[in-house]
This record gives sequence, C-alpha cells and structure tokens, in this order.
Amino acid sequence: MSDNGEYVLYHYSPSIAAAAVTIIVFAVLTGLHAYRMIKTKLWFCIPFTLGGVFELIGYIGRAVGHSSPESLGAYIVQTLFVLVAPALFAASIYMTLGRLIRALHAEPLSVVRVSWLTKIFVCGDVLTFFIQGGGGGIMASHDPDKVKMGENIILGGLFLQIIIFGLFVLASVVFHWRLRKHPSQGAYTGDVKWQKMLLVLYAVSAIILIRNIFRVVEYIGGNDGPLLRVEWPIYVFDALLMATTMAIWFAGYPTIIGPTKTLSSDSESGMQLPEIQIGMTTK
Repeated sequence: MSDNGEYVLYHYSPSIAAAAVTIIVFAVLTGLHAYRMIKTKLWFCIPFTLGGVFELIGYIGRAVGHSSPESLGAYIVQTLFVLVAPALFAASIYMTLGRLIRALHAEPLSVVRVSWLTKIFVCGDVLTFFIQGGGGGIMASHDPDKVKMGENIILGGLFLQIIIFGLFVLASVVFHWRLRKHPSQGAYTGDVKWQKMLLVLYAVSAIILIRNIFRVVEYIGGNDGPLLRVEWPIYVFDALLMATTMAIWFAGYPTIIGPTKTLSSDSESGMQLPEIQIGMTTK
C-alpha cells in the first residue's frame, strides 16, 4: 500500500531484460513440449503444455508492466497467469501416475482404485485453479478490503494445492514401496522404465511444492511484504523453478512404448480400451 492507502501495483520498475529472457525460455520450452506432445499423441499432457503457455503470457504481462507500470490489465495478466500455471502442470503429473500404474498391471498396489486416483487429484487440482484465479480477479480491485480478501482466497487455494500435492506424493511413495516389495508382471519385464518415471514425478512434484510454499510466504507478507518489494524472488522461486520443471518433464517425457491390450480395470465395467504403457525417453 502507498502512504495514502491505495494499492501499489509494483514497488519497483519491472525489469524488461529479465522478462525478455524469461519469455524466450518459456517460448522455447513450450514449443518443445507442444512438438513432443503432438508427435507422441500423449494428449493427457495438454494441460502441461498449456501451463507453459500461461507462463509465457504471464511474463509478457510483466514486460508490458515495464513500459506501463500503471496498467492494471498488464498487472492482472502477469499475476493470474503466472499464479495458476503450476496447477496445469500438476494435472498432467497426476494423470501420469494412473497411467503408469495401469501400464505395470499393478492396480492392486495403488492406494485407491486407479480410476478414482486420477479423478480425485485432477478434480482437486481444478478446484485450486479456480480458487486462485478467483482470488486473483478480486485482487484486481484497488479497494484495500477486496485486495485483502483476494489475497486470503489465493492463500486458501495455495494451501489446498500444497495438501493435494503432498497426498499425491504420499500415494506415489506408497505405490513405489509396494511395487518394490511385490513387483507386478509389468515391472518384471523391464519394458516400462517405471523407476525413472517415478523419479521424474518426485522431482517435479518437489519443485512445484517449493514454489507453492514460496507463494504462500509471499502472500502472507502481503503487498507491503519483503518478497513483493523486490523483483528477484519471483524469478528465482517461480520462473526458474517452473522452467526447471518443464525441462525435467521434457527430458523424462512419458511415452507409449507397448502394444494395445485390454485394461483389466476397464474390463470390469464392460469397456474395452487400449492399454497405455508409459516409460522414459532416452537420449
């Protein structure tokens, strides 16, 4: 807040150089993800690619903020799109675990039924997406009371996202432990590089968790807090971490490596669907 109680968009002049470099990085990473997704036809990675698009749009907004620091539209764009992008990354991450479990024919080792596992986490992720987006929209007002309300709503969304991610990591660890103790037939064959895929899931989940914790601390401090009075934290604890997440996911992209078969879990409901096997691309 300023001395007269008005909401201050920036406590600094947004760096055009930092924004330009970040825009280039996310443009390249998003292009690579889009190319690989189309090439492999792994459409469940659409949310992840859209997350890259959101990051790109968000930092374009910051670039505009350099020349037009009073532009409320540019401020809203950079705030909202950068804020909710990780929720899109998370959606693809959640869906990957379910597909990995099915590829290994290890459904009995899952904490909950695989069909519900994906639905629970993705629905929770969608909820956090709209909570954070709604809070960001409320913050667009210059009314101090509404700004504070928006910050609290965003905090609630971030806390919920951290809880959901924590439960996801727990579900992954339990499945990993059970699979090592009682390997399924799919795990024995070696066709699915499941250990590497789980390591990728752990890595990107940990990075997003760290980013979300930073965001919680940032919003707890408020508009006058130390993390919003300088610009470098948003690039170190958000842009850099999310770019690293995209790089790791691209390097360990989940790919279809096996022939189509009937999924046992789907046969129970009378549906015949192709079995998807997921592994890691190697270079």
